[in-house]
Amino acid sequence: MSGFSASWLDLREPADRAARDATLVKQLTAHFEARGGVAGLLDIGCGSGSTWRSLAPHLPPQARWTLLDHDAALLAEAERRIGKATTFRKQDLADVEALPLDGVDIVTASALFDLCSQAFCERLLRRLAANRCGLYAALTYDGRIDWSRPHPRDAQSVADFNRHQTGDKGFGPALGPRAAEVLAHLAQENGFAVQVAASPWCMGPEEAALQQAFIEGFRRPLLEIGTLAADEIEQWLAFRQAQIALPGSLCVVGHADLLALPA
Repeated sequence: MSGFSASWLDLREPADRAARDATLVKQLTAHFEARGGVAGLLDIGCGSGSTWRSLAPHLPPQARWTLLDHDAALLAEAERRIGKATTFRKQDLADVEALPLDGVDIVTASALFDLCSQAFCERLLRRLAANRCGLYAALTYDGRIDWSRPHPRDAQSVADFNRHQTGDKGFGPALGPRAAEVLAHLAQENGFAVQVAASPWCMGPEEAALQQAFIEGFRRPLLEIGTLAADEIEQWLAFRQAQIALPGSLCVVGHADLLALPA
């Protein structure tokens, strides 16, 4: 799958934490408390451990975590930050059949499923259903981006970016902005009780560094799609970068959180 740097993950972590839907986190906590607090979690695509840092303070202290990623460097960084009491495992995320689900009650993932194919999600939901294992999938990009100060090329730029998001990211053709909707449908088909909540990034001037990196991340996708000319892309990027520090400037990036529990 496509890799992400620790610096990018660090940059987005505060926005991710603020965006997570608090109600679904409380319901996840209640699910574990109803089971006596002793539960296992498997975090897939764990990166440097941001999901653990966001959820662990809300969950029973005896919850057992396994953090799994294909990137050895990110796993090492997660272990450095979290400590050796948690289990860390390097594995190809696309190999659903090899996921270590023994003793796992909930699989967690953050900002992952928009990178995944429908076939991957189908295999994962079938395996989770067979193991009576729930899923908490947070911060799945839903394709909606809105700026408080519009530009004539916003709609085309977002459309091209979203089209690029459906390319193969290592799991087959990615669902991109359709991921949350498809994931919820597949979970319901496999007998899960499903709840979905919005978890948008709301970025103002205080999140200038994140906004700058986010806007810069449009350049390559827009050039590769090629609907807009290179000079049009650069003019749009320059406009968007210039707006970031202005008072009252806001960028909202849509995400969705999903909690699917065995019915």
